[in-house]
Amino acid sequence: MIRCPTLFAARSATVACALIQWGCGGGGESAPPPVVVPPPVVVRPPPPPVSPGTLRSEPARCEGGKAGGEYALMGMRNGTAIVDVSDPESPAFLGRLPTQTFESAWRDIKVYRDHAYVVADNAGAHGMQVFDLGRLRGLSGSEEFSADMVYGDFGRAHNLAINEETGYAYAVSTETCGGGLHMIDIQTPINPMFAGCHAPDGRTHDTQCVVYNGPDAEYHGREICVSSNEDHVEVVDVTDKSAPLTLSTSTYPNLGYVHQGWLTEDHAFFLLGDELDESRLGLSTRTHVFDMSDLEAPEHLYAHDLGTSATDHNLYVLGDRVFEANYTSGLRVLELGNLARQEIEEIAWFDTYPDGDGTSLDGAWSVYPYLPSGTVLVSDIKNGLFVLTLEE
Repeated sequence: MIRCPTLFAARSATVACALIQWGCGGGGESAPPPVVVPPPVVVRPPPPPVSPGTLRSEPARCEGGKAGGEYALMGMRNGTAIVDVSDPESPAFLGRLPTQTFESAWRDIKVYRDHAYVVADNAGAHGMQVFDLGRLRGLSGSEEFSADMVYGDFGRAHNLAINEETGYAYAVSTETCGGGLHMIDIQTPINPMFAGCHAPDGRTHDTQCVVYNGPDAEYHGREICVSSNEDHVEVVDVTDKSAPLTLSTSTYPNLGYVHQGWLTEDHAFFLLGDELDESRLGLSTRTHVFDMSDLEAPEHLYAHDLGTSATDHNLYVLGDRVFEANYTSGLRVLELGNLARQEIEEIAWFDTYPDGDGTSLDGAWSVYPYLPSGTVLVSDIKNGLFVLTLEE
């Protein structure tokens, strides 16, 4: 089950941030699935939020390294809030990195070698902020920070992906590279350097880039990006940044909007969320499963039906589990068995948005399940930062 260690209710943190809201809660109208092991729990709903509708971004993270501890880096309309979650029972607001330009509903943050990289969409010439997380060590109170540097080879970006194994960042939906992969060498974290472009057929909304080690032996050791391109899934070999190569494009039945997805850890399957098939096509929440055994011809196997009406948004795989932030139905945790045999089972859920369960774009925006402690971070548009524990 999922447990909420505490409400993020430290008054000084809430007031100082002005955008970090009361953190934990649950309950609401979401019904548990027919088969759940262990049974999902419903906990008390949160107090009224401090400032509704301020958070529309993903929780990033930092752990250990120069900064020490564990941190939630929360994208806000007016910048990035930094919260110490080393003690999940008592999260502490450390400060805010203001937007480089002006407010935006979209902000994305990723971390590489103790540095945070922040992009924003619809925020003018924002560029990519670089912030040394070592500056967090020893803080005794909250501060307003400034970026250590700003990469300016693009202005806007809707999302940012980083392959920590190679030290390359991939900004997408910029005004450059045809809206595709804007590739950046960040191996020297404080000195990002432009590395190349890949312009797709259409616009890349999100991507995951890995050193491929899946079943397709031809591409072992190659750097591969699997991109969600609004109306198709694209697989790109980006090993040579000066000459990236599209390996395949794929679609599937009842396509609404190809939003975001993640590879299983063995790179054998790709799990995808379609953001608009619920509202446009009247379908229930679904997770699409692709067989990636042939990168030049991925096969769409099926869509797993979660049995809820909520719009799905962002999902991430950790081990044999997928953590899904599905707007009004909150966080959903699915356990993966033999995917070729459609073995997927929901094992836990936490409703961050008890106000409803429809297809509106309210509620859980994203989830971060990778902290070494096992703490799970969820960002909710209305109700703020949730610091959760998944109890076995």
